[in-house]
Amino acid sequence: MAYHISLATSENKDAVLRLYQEQKGRPFCFWSEDYPSMETIEDDLSRNALFVMKDENGGIIAAISIEKDEAVDALACWSPSLRPGGEYARLAVKPAYQNQGLARQMVSHVLDKLKEEGFKSAHILVNTDNVPAIRTYAHFGFRVAGECEMYDQHFLCYEKELV
Repeated sequence: MAYHISLATSENKDAVLRLYQEQKGRPFCFWSEDYPSMETIEDDLSRNALFVMKDENGGIIAAISIEKDEAVDALACWSPSLRPGGEYARLAVKPAYQNQGLARQMVSHVLDKLKEEGFKSAHILVNTDNVPAIRTYAHFGFRVAGECEMYDQHFLCYEKELV
């Protein structure tokens, strides 16, 4: 079934927060109790950077954000020839809808948006133990540009040229 992806609105913020909270404590989710928060969602909304996927009844089943994180942008591992690079983050799919390709649809959507906004590459930090995410990014041809320690976690730094 094809679901619709759209820019989130302020009416969606409670549902997005519930979606994020549903992920916490699940295998391969390394979010903390305090992250992501309503403040995170409101920041994404203020930048028109939060996208949601809805089911046939209008319920939010997935979300993804274009991130603005100067510390991540400043990492030395990103290819100088692929700057500016845009980051995305907070990809979440409701557990009942996982393993149906929805994460790939969300990533594809945000890669198109980053390209439209003039970015030469996309990058994302992935916890080294997040096997499903690593599989998703391999599907899109991301390469490991490096590794880093941030936010009390060890990450692989994934980068992809947007052509």
